[in-house]
Amino acid sequence: MTGELKEQNSDTIFQDAVDALRRGDKPRAKELLTLLLKSDQNNAVYWIWLSASVDSPKERIYCLQTALKLDPENSTAKRGLILLGALAPDESIQPFPMNRPRAWEEKLLLANEKPKVRVSLFRTPAFRLVGVTLLGLGLCAYVVFGFILPRQSNFQPTQTNTPGPSPTFTATPTLFGATAIPTRVFGGPTPLSAYLPQTYTPTPLYVNTPRSAVSIDQYRIAQDAYKKGDWDAFILNMQLILPLEPESADIYYYIGEAYRFKGESANAIRNYNEALKIDPNFSAPYLGLARARLLSNPNFNAESLFADAIKRDPFYGEAYLERARFYTRRGDVDDAITDLQKAQELLPGSSEVYLALANAYLLDDDFEKALIYAEEAYALDITNLSTYKLLSDLYIQDEDYPRALDALQLYTNYEVEDASGFAKLGLVYYQLGEYQMAVTVLDRAFDLNPRGLRDYYIYRGLSHVELGNGNEAIDDMTIAVDEDDQSFEARLGYARAYYIDEKFGSAFLQVEIAQNLAKTDREKALALYWRAKSQEGRGDIGDAIKSWNDLLKLNRNAMTPEMREEAEARLDVLIPPTATPRGGASSPTVTPVTRTPTSSTPTPTRTRTPTPTP
Repeated sequence: MTGELKEQNSDTIFQDAVDALRRGDKPRAKELLTLLLKSDQNNAVYWIWLSASVDSPKERIYCLQTALKLDPENSTAKRGLILLGALAPDESIQPFPMNRPRAWEEKLLLANEKPKVRVSLFRTPAFRLVGVTLLGLGLCAYVVFGFILPRQSNFQPTQTNTPGPSPTFTATPTLFGATAIPTRVFGGPTPLSAYLPQTYTPTPLYVNTPRSAVSIDQYRIAQDAYKKGDWDAFILNMQLILPLEPESADIYYYIGEAYRFKGESANAIRNYNEALKIDPNFSAPYLGLARARLLSNPNFNAESLFADAIKRDPFYGEAYLERARFYTRRGDVDDAITDLQKAQELLPGSSEVYLALANAYLLDDDFEKALIYAEEAYALDITNLSTYKLLSDLYIQDEDYPRALDALQLYTNYEVEDASGFAKLGLVYYQLGEYQMAVTVLDRAFDLNPRGLRDYYIYRGLSHVELGNGNEAIDDMTIAVDEDDQSFEARLGYARAYYIDEKFGSAFLQVEIAQNLAKTDREKALALYWRAKSQEGRGDIGDAIKSWNDLLKLNRNAMTPEMREEAEARLDVLIPPTATPRGGASSPTVTPVTRTPTSSTPTPTRTRTPTPTP
C-alpha cells in the first residue's frame, strides 16, 4: 500500500510539473522534475519533460541524451536531438509536423512514449489516459517550437569559478556503466545549467544585502542577467544601482566578480578595491582580489589575500577551497589537504572539494585515493566537466581505457577547443585498437595546438603504422623520436614505419638502436623479430637467419604464438636442407630467396605497456 501511495504522490508531482510548464513557470517545473528524478533517475519520460524546463541548448541536449540512453528507442528524444544537431538525421524517425496551428494540441508522441502513469483513485482510467497523452504530445511540440528552435544561441560566457558553495547533483545516472562509481550523495538538487562551463554556474551569493525600495526593481533585472551569465547586462544594471546605494560594498564586489568572469582582471581588481574602501572588513573582496591577481599572473603569491579573507570570516568555506587549490598548484600537498578538510566541514556535499582533494592526492602520486575522491566528485555532480577530465587521466594511468574513453568522449563533446582532451582521446583510441579513430582525433588535437602536444605524435604515428600508412607514419615517428630518442616504443615504431615504406636499410638502423634500448624479454623479442624482417628486406639473409634463431631461443612467453610460427616458417624457407642446421652459423653459400614484400604471415600482436598520462 505504501508503494502505491508513493507512486500516486509521484503522479501528482508529475502532473504539477506539467501544469507549471503550461503556465510558463519553468523554474517550478524544473524543481518538481528534479525532485522526481531524485527518486527515479532512470525514468526517460521525466528527462524528456525536464528538457523543456531548462534554458540552454546544451542542457536540453544533455536531458535528451540521458533519456535516449535510458530508452534507446524513444522517438521523442531522437527527434529532439536531431533538431538540436546532436544526432545524425534518421529517415526512420518521422519529423515533427510544421503546419499545425496549435503545437500544444498536436499528438506528436508515439504510443510507447506516453508517460507510464498508474490509475489514480481520484481519476478514471479513460480521463487519465487522454489527459496524459495530450500533455505528453503537447510537451514534445512545445520543446521543439517553444524552446529549441527559437532560442538556439552561440553565447558562451567565460569559464570561471563562482563564489559561494559549489552546487551538487543528487540524481546521478551512472555515465560509465561501472559499479565502482560511488552513489552516496549530499545536499539538494543542482540546476542543470551547471552542466557546462559555457553556461552560467549558479551558486548562492556570498551576501544578500536587502535592497532599498528605489533599487529593488533594478536589482531584480541585474539578478536575471546574472543567472543567464550575461555579464555586460549585469554590470550595467549594478552600476545603475551605485548612485542609489553609494555605501553598499557588495555592489562593487559583484561588479568585480562579473569582470572576473569576463576575464578582465584589471577592472575586477579596481572594483574589489572600491568595495574594500567602503568596508575593509568585507571578506569576499579579498578572495576576489586573490583570484583576479592569479588570473592575470599565475605565479602571484596570493597567500596573504587568502589569509585576509579567512581572518575576516573564519567560516568562509570558499576561501579555504581556493587557498587549497593555490597550495596544490604550488606543490604544497599537506597544506592543501588541511585546508580541504576544513572546506569539507564548511561546504558539506560540495563536489568541488572532492575534486580538489583528488587533484591534491594525484599530485602526491597517491592514485588510489585520487581515484576515490574523483569518483565521489562525479557521484555528487555529474555536470562538472573538470571531473571527467581528471577521471580520464586516472583511468589512463590505471590502463582502464574503456572508462577513460567514456569520460573523454563526453568531455570533448563539450570542450571542443581543448587540444589536450582530444590528444588523450586519441591515445585511448590507439590503446583500444581503434586506429583510424585515433588518427582522426589526434588530427583535431594537433590542429588546435600544433606545437604543444609533441608527446602524442607517437600515438598517431603508431596508428598510421597499424593502418599501413608508411609516409604519414615516418613523419610522425620522426617527431616522436626527436621528442624522446631513448624510447624503445618510438624507435621500434620508427623502424616499422620505414619497413612499411620499404626503406629496409633505415628500418634496420632504427631496429639496432631499439635493440640497445630493449630491457624486457618482450622488447628483445620484438626487436629481433623486426631485425629479421628488415634484414630479409635488405637481402642480408645470414643475419636474418641468425635473428630468427635468436628469437626462437627466447622464452615462449616473450612473444606471441604468431611471431614464433612466423620465425619457424621463415627459417624453413631460408635454410635449404643441406645448409647448417637451425641454431648454428649460417653458410656463406646460402642462396638468397626472393623477398615477398607483402607477407601473408600474421603481424605480431602488440602487447600494451603501461602508458603514463603525458
